[in-house]
Amino acid sequence: MEELAKEAGISVRTLRFYRERGLIPPPRREGRIAWYDDRHLARLRTVTGLLERGHTLNGIADLAATFDSGRDVAEVLGLGEPTEETPVRLSPEQLADYFEGESTPENLAAALDLGYLAVDGEEIVHISRRLLDVSAELVREGVPLATVLAAGRRVREHADALAELFVEVLRAHSTEQEPPQLRPLARAVVDAELSMAFDRKLRRADGTHPPKAD
Repeated sequence: MEELAKEAGISVRTLRFYRERGLIPPPRREGRIAWYDDRHLARLRTVTGLLERGHTLNGIADLAATFDSGRDVAEVLGLGEPTEETPVRLSPEQLADYFEGESTPENLAAALDLGYLAVDGEEIVHISRRLLDVSAELVREGVPLATVLAAGRRVREHADALAELFVEVLRAHSTEQEPPQLRPLARAVVDAELSMAFDRKLRRADGTHPPKAD
């Protein structure tokens, strides 16, 4: 314990306090000997980093509990499944920096449940660089992260329905499991329809109407 406390730059008394509060996982025990490893050191550094960012000990304890109950990265990403997205590995401190003031236990739990985040040891893995960057940009624009995640859940439902539609249409006329034109054609259709949907929605909102054809 003394060696771990020294490595983490804290006192043994503080380490005991963190352990009692559930901020670090229990050590591995062999008889009366408690063994700490790099996982405990990484967690202590995370606690220090979050404290420096203004998080309270109670808040960090809640985050740690949510973090420890998160799904494994292999479960979320699906090993062997094809993907065009680039996962991003983050420490809890880096995630807090992405969403300053919004990295609450509730939002973390929602992101884990949605499958945006997964746990890999002491790291957090976001399934998509694009989704991470867009979510952070929306938060910077003033949209609460809870609202972003709720919208993401609705988008996921519609995206699943669209994917099922395009797969059914193309597989009905192709012998290939994933026709090469599937994704680009689907993207083109969805992009065009979404663009026109924005036109209709925004024109109705400001009281204007699209021009009538002659």
